[in-house]
Amino acid sequence: MTAVVRLALARPYTFVVMAILVMIFGVLSAIRTPTDIFPNIGIPVISVVWSYTGLSPDDMAGRIIAPYERVLSTTVNDIEHIESQSLPGVGVVKIFFQPNVNISVSQAQVTSISQTILKQLPQGATPPIILLYNASSVPVIQLALSSDSLSQTELFDLAQNFIRPQLTTVAGAQLPYAYGGATRQVQIDLDQNALRAHNLSATDVGNALALQNQITPVGTEKIGSYEFTVDLNDSPKAIADFNNLPVKVVNGAVVFMRDVAYVHDGSPPQTNVVQLNGRKGVLMSILKIGSASTLDIIAGVKAACRRSKPRFLPGSTSRSSGTSPTSSNLPSPPSCARD
Repeated sequence: MTAVVRLALARPYTFVVMAILVMIFGVLSAIRTPTDIFPNIGIPVISVVWSYTGLSPDDMAGRIIAPYERVLSTTVNDIEHIESQSLPGVGVVKIFFQPNVNISVSQAQVTSISQTILKQLPQGATPPIILLYNASSVPVIQLALSSDSLSQTELFDLAQNFIRPQLTTVAGAQLPYAYGGATRQVQIDLDQNALRAHNLSATDVGNALALQNQITPVGTEKIGSYEFTVDLNDSPKAIADFNNLPVKVVNGAVVFMRDVAYVHDGSPPQTNVVQLNGRKGVLMSILKIGSASTLDIIAGVKAACRRSKPRFLPGSTSRSSGTSPTSSNLPSPPSCARD
């Protein structure tokens, strides 16, 4: 220790420069050090969501999830363990990997085997939704939508097709499907009495719809010095036009879709409902991905809310709740506020 003091006294400028460098690097390190609420946990996870409408949880587990788990263990590398959950019409498989895994290669393997196993699954099974995250991917902010004038279907359509694409540009944010609301779907309500009166069945209606609702590429037609894009009328342009489709000729008379059914803009049965201040609404949970800063994600989401405010439909409002203690209130609509 005495030698260090003597050296400092003998070379004062050297130690002054060293002290200045320590101060400069210390300040830079304090500024550049990332700040976050949740620590980064290096356990990568891939979630695979299978859907098969009408399948019971037991059938989902036995006919889809169990064969899929068996084939995963033989084709995908560096799996730590697998968890799964079977629900009515839905099966969720979580694949946990070793911390040092090359997650890009693992994701490619999971995607490949998910496509290959479709041949062994029940007929009509569709490819699953594959989501990549890790153990530190947790909900950090929630965006809730409600309206006095918009229906649940319109709110869900607004959240899923307009708001969600804008929020996906926030670095480190991941948005699963929204909760609540009703998925927009064109539905055909059959009149059983009218079908029996015309000696028709639901199969006749389905065949007529399939034959008259087709997308056929036709290309262009050159007439003189002009080249026109050809458009066929082999598919209705509006939902109401489906009611005018002919179904079958019965006793010399044409039976139209409107005579035996009603085509309208509807939705399938809801599986979850969101209640916000006594009104039905839609809830969007925003997750953080990996080592992204929670505070940066919350700030980016609120900035996206400000930018997208003029694009919201009249009468809709939104609120978001986050874990940040410094989150602030924004104008409404839409508004982002801390719950």
